[in-house]
Amino acid sequence: MASSTERIRFRRALISVSDKTGVVELARGLREHGVEIWSTGGSAALLRQHGIAVVDVSDITGFPEIMDGRVKTLHPKIHGGLLGRIDTDAAVMAEHGIAPIDLLVVNLYPFAATVARADCRFDDAVENIDIGGPAMLRAAAKNHARVATVVDPGEYPALIEALAVGGTTLQQRRAFAAAAFAHCAGYDGRVAEYLGARAADPGAPEEFAPTLHLSLHRAEALRYGENPHQRAALYLERPILPGSIGAAHFLQGKALSFNNIADADAALACVRAFDEPACVIVKHANPCGVAVAASLSDAYEHAFACDPVSAFGGIIAFNRPLDGDTARVLIERQFVEVVVAPAYHDRALAALASKPNVRVLEVGPMQSSAHGMDFKRIAGGLLVQDADRDELTPQALKVVTQREPGAQEMADLLFAWRVAMYVKSNAIVYAHAGRTIGIGAGQMSRVVSAEIAGWKARAANLAVAGAVLASDAFFPFRDGIDAAAKVGIRAVVQPGGSMRDKEVIEAADEHGIAMVFTGVRHFRH
Repeated sequence: MASSTERIRFRRALISVSDKTGVVELARGLREHGVEIWSTGGSAALLRQHGIAVVDVSDITGFPEIMDGRVKTLHPKIHGGLLGRIDTDAAVMAEHGIAPIDLLVVNLYPFAATVARADCRFDDAVENIDIGGPAMLRAAAKNHARVATVVDPGEYPALIEALAVGGTTLQQRRAFAAAAFAHCAGYDGRVAEYLGARAADPGAPEEFAPTLHLSLHRAEALRYGENPHQRAALYLERPILPGSIGAAHFLQGKALSFNNIADADAALACVRAFDEPACVIVKHANPCGVAVAASLSDAYEHAFACDPVSAFGGIIAFNRPLDGDTARVLIERQFVEVVVAPAYHDRALAALASKPNVRVLEVGPMQSSAHGMDFKRIAGGLLVQDADRDELTPQALKVVTQREPGAQEMADLLFAWRVAMYVKSNAIVYAHAGRTIGIGAGQMSRVVSAEIAGWKARAANLAVAGAVLASDAFFPFRDGIDAAAKVGIRAVVQPGGSMRDKEVIEAADEHGIAMVFTGVRHFRH
């Protein structure tokens, strides 16, 4: 076997790609270095259109492509060329006229893109299950001692660089091989989930397939996990969700920690829930201040005022490009771990640069809501669910008390409800005029969460009288309403659904509190 630093030149490459990004440039580079190119179908036609000489695989095998291209590379002269070991298989290769293939460039039929289409028929999906591609990838990757295998167009420049310095090293080919097997594993996983969910009836797929196959790619190793004695790394899906922390551009600061990433994700999830200019400050996965306003500077002022003590060392997220004045006030006023925004004005970056340890993340245009599936690790498995969404509108609210909320109260109720969705249960949010004035999070008792929200408001010198209250789940007893009335809460939004709803409603009526039911709960554990 070659040493890890010894380079092997390409004499012969087989190219057969569905994603043709960069393949013409790659092929030109190969030909300039004297590499013979074999190809199939559309790939061969594309290369010829650009004046690049290729040999059809059918000319090598002596057998035409058949069955509408279903069978073209499944042949001993192809797989022998990929699997053959020069030191032990040279004689049999010569006996059967099998030429060694040194480079395989293959990516697979676009199965995931096909099944993602709303008009995809089951038969279309089945036709996009690649057979020859995975077989070649596995063969070449297994024989990485001699063969380089590339599935990602992003790796093409590295191949051209390797040609210029004498070929690929064993270390490079091992990395390519691992990527090829990961590519096949992710591909096969998607096929298995699609078919498994439709095994009984292709027209009525199960919501959750019989098997779950996660394919994630390590983005970076982290210094440590939630605590210093825990090892950690960040893994991301592909394609990376636009507008997410995983897709963010790191503009400055110390390396992100495990907790930084988790808290930044929580802050971003909350701030993107608002249409108006908004600021969210998160500490230990909970919002400690949230506000919307006519400007980012006002939103930040109001979010900070909710809980200045907890805001120290927090993560601050905005849903508009951060301006210079707001950034300057932020930096001068408080210690901040991470700032998250869709973009930054030049003056904002200059202000933030005065604190070089502050981590600055640019996430680009934000997604308006959560998508996909949510996972929670348990011993021996995963809990899987739809990602929670907030689709509540004023029309969906049911007024259950004698007094109806006024227009400003209704706006505040919807605001507080949206914030409560991102607060750990049991969650209580006090809000007024588009800003939180007290947040109670993560308590075993809902009444205690309400008391904490009130205590937080008093500590920040914010008036509770006239504010609204949002509860992420129903009140099991009237005591929560009685406690809210004592501090001056004027309107309440909650899911409803308790066996004692009548008792709770009566309590609200006694206190002149307007109360609306959502019919939707937002537990967050």
